[in-house]
Amino acid sequence: MTLTVFNSLTRRQEPFTSLEPNKIRMYCCGITVYDYCHLGHGRTCLIWDVVRRYLQWRGYEVRYVQNFTDIDDKILKRAQTEGVSMEDISERFIDAYFEDMERLGIKKADAYPRATHALDGIQRLVSQLENKGYAYPAHGDVYYSVRQFPEYGKLSGRKLEDLKAGASGRLEESDPDAEKKRDPFDFALWKAAKPHEPSYPSPWGNGRPGWHIECSAMVKQELGDTIDIHVGGGDLMFPHHENEIAQSEAATGKPLARYWLHNGMVKVDGEKMSKSLGNFITLRDLLNSVDPIVVRLFILQAHYRKPLDFTEEGLEGARNGWKTLREGLRFKENYGKQLGWEDNPPTKSDETITQRFAEIVDDDFNFAGGLAILFELAKDLRKEGNLLVHQGKTEASAEELAVKWHTLTELADVFGLTVEIEETTSSQATTLSNEEVQTLIEKRAAARKEKNFAEADRIRDELTEKGVVLIDQPGGETRWYWEK
Repeated sequence: MTLTVFNSLTRRQEPFTSLEPNKIRMYCCGITVYDYCHLGHGRTCLIWDVVRRYLQWRGYEVRYVQNFTDIDDKILKRAQTEGVSMEDISERFIDAYFEDMERLGIKKADAYPRATHALDGIQRLVSQLENKGYAYPAHGDVYYSVRQFPEYGKLSGRKLEDLKAGASGRLEESDPDAEKKRDPFDFALWKAAKPHEPSYPSPWGNGRPGWHIECSAMVKQELGDTIDIHVGGGDLMFPHHENEIAQSEAATGKPLARYWLHNGMVKVDGEKMSKSLGNFITLRDLLNSVDPIVVRLFILQAHYRKPLDFTEEGLEGARNGWKTLREGLRFKENYGKQLGWEDNPPTKSDETITQRFAEIVDDDFNFAGGLAILFELAKDLRKEGNLLVHQGKTEASAEELAVKWHTLTELADVFGLTVEIEETTSSQATTLSNEEVQTLIEKRAAARKEKNFAEADRIRDELTEKGVVLIDQPGGETRWYWEK
């Protein structure tokens, strides 16, 4: 089995090999912390979280780093509007980031460097570029001379003659720094201090770093000159990642990253998400209305490089899919005792199935194909559970079912799709107490005994609406759990 990935740098899918055997250094361009995370941030963070999980499952030791941009024009503007410091804004939204990602089940990175904590490295990198003739000072600013780097545009495929002057990604159409630049395509590495803005001492005077140089310095600080995988949203390919390459490779003379991977953008009901269209959705607002595990499954069902359209129909499909997976994952909790698993608990997975799973996902992280295997396993377990309830026996042996369930749980964990086997963790518990649920179950049992099946069905429907899942066992016992 060979892992292949689509490398944005070469614009083709190619076999993956790490710089060091079984070790991967991976960097994700994180968020600028001036507001709550939106759906696009959620997709980006989730995709690369699962890529890391999968690589670890495949046996790699992964060092995963994701930065925070904590000094930026947008942060400063919000701080000025609210009459607080830049640090206040950054800390507030870094805390919010971790809250949102924890709800979505995102594992923490190995390091979260911040631009303001990497100023020494940033200044060293700017000095290197200046000494090598790739940068020049101008009235307290320092600019990167794009035409000095012949390979500029190799990631995005863009040519300077086709670009608009000042297309830096963070500048307006009219470039206020145009008079300072030797060439309109040049971009700022260091910006001179402005009145009433935070600034830091440097060889070029008080100021602050440009956006692009921050990531170049943080990659070098945390992972070295050349890393295995550099990832981020597709909107960062140009100019941000293009400028990272120009800065880092001019300074070190080495490739910045062997593989560049980019995830697709997010739409809402077919439209680009934007505040002007009124369809801008923060991640926390979504997670307040949709089960986070459903959001997670929904995102993973589309290929990471393709656009993702958030629709209610799509989310409903993910809800139904999660019900199927959850039922399979709860198979041990619901039926393990009857199958005698307490004395012989599941301990191994089916190697044939895990190998098939790896072959599918190895094709440029085909998570949708991997999920199809999970659904097959869950449906098989559901069928066997129904046979056990209604006929008192299963087609497969207890040992075969144990292997199948263990395989499902192992592979679901790769995607972060897990359930807590607890009966009272759901927020649904606020609408009915456990005692009330038990009372209704007893009333239903009495109705069934009296052959009043209409009343029994009515009680079951009531419990279902309240989020209670019933499992009728042989002998008349009914087990239940809260739907999560």
